[in-house]
Amino acid sequence: MLVWSSKGRALAWSLFAVLFGVVYLAPITIIALASVTGQWNGVLPSHLGLHNYAVALTGDQAAALRVSIETGLLSSAVALVLGTWAALALRRLVPTTRGLLQALFFLPSAVPSVSVGLGLLVAFSHPPVLLNGTVLIVLIAHLVLVSAYTFASVTAGLARLPADVEPIAASLGARPLYVLRRVTLPMLAPHLIAAFGLSFALSMGELGATVMVYPPNWVTMPVGIFALTDRGDVFQGAALTMLLAGATLALLLGLARLPTRAVAR
Repeated sequence: MLVWSSKGRALAWSLFAVLFGVVYLAPITIIALASVTGQWNGVLPSHLGLHNYAVALTGDQAAALRVSIETGLLSSAVALVLGTWAALALRRLVPTTRGLLQALFFLPSAVPSVSVGLGLLVAFSHPPVLLNGTVLIVLIAHLVLVSAYTFASVTAGLARLPADVEPIAASLGARPLYVLRRVTLPMLAPHLIAAFGLSFALSMGELGATVMVYPPNWVTMPVGIFALTDRGDVFQGAALTMLLAGATLALLLGLARLPTRAVAR
């Protein structure tokens, strides 16, 4: 509903500022302060410094950052391929069959992630497929959880494509693979990049399924943050949280520059 009066707009902006400050700005500010704090016994923190970050960038905690980035990149890349393939394949089906298969594709996102982790743990903890305690089961868990969002993004992009572009290219003699490679995918580039970015962000912050299946040699940052805060090391956990947010934001900002370039080509 549009607000036309100046007082109404001022009230709306004031309400937005309060909600934004309480819901978003205040928690981020507290975490940022805690990440540079050595002690916090009063209203304000004390012993400020970068010691927590120095520790976070060495040893097991630095390895957790690398593991999270590698897991996010690998699972998002595979999810992008599978989600794009599924979206392209399902659009050729009749509406009833397409709707049923889409619902199955979205099923993992409709249940708690810890349930996905438990299902994988039960399914792959005995022969003939024994994956419990391996890195692969973590990657599968992340793939299952992010693939639905990749599929949804690509499906939305396909729905926005002009209906006559591909038939025109085919009528000019272009083979199906050429149409896909030179027409469909370039026009989908912004949606593909957005799907990859969303999948990566979700993977970087995933905890529920990961904590169920991760092996000791493949600890992601959310698991590391949970372990630190669980034993009371809140300040070190805050430093890891800021690094996690910074790494995710850096990749998303880099991806944000790609869509216009891809479309320009």
